[in-house]
Amino acid sequence: MSDDLITVGKVTGHFGVRGWLKVFSYTRPMENIVNYTTWIVGDEEIKGIKAKQHGKTIVAYFKGCDNREKSQRYIGDEVRVSLTDLTQLQNNEYYWHQLIGLTVEDGQGQHFGTLDAFFETGANDVMVVKDEEGNEVLIPYIWGQYVIAIDLEQQKMIVDWQLEMN
Repeated sequence: MSDDLITVGKVTGHFGVRGWLKVFSYTRPMENIVNYTTWIVGDEEIKGIKAKQHGKTIVAYFKGCDNREKSQRYIGDEVRVSLTDLTQLQNNEYYWHQLIGLTVEDGQGQHFGTLDAFFETGANDVMVVKDEEGNEVLIPYIWGQYVIAIDLEQQKMIVDWQLEMN
């Protein structure tokens, strides 16, 4: 498949007996996944999706999958969409995929490492920054408090953070 795809969810199981599937959404808010009209599930492009929020999950129906047997093949597959389908963000808003791989340093030029991953805590997202030896530094992703500047052209993030000395 193409390199211009981004993972936005994963098919996790059946929903009922008529082919509907449960989808774990990585989008925020989670119901944003239903706005994409074309999904790449596994290696298959799927159009004509019926998807909606159902309680604390997303359920989806793929055209032609009218029973559990037909929809079984999608369980466990990632749901991806084209990068061109992503909505344009406001100033100082970024998708995680834009930030992963940036060099992270403080305002004095102290190099912390490379932004390797994010995870959610409920209160705020946390960045996992890894140095050359594989040591991790966890920094809250709070714009204006800990994240001071992002320069995508220079592939750099400036943070207000102190490394703990051992």
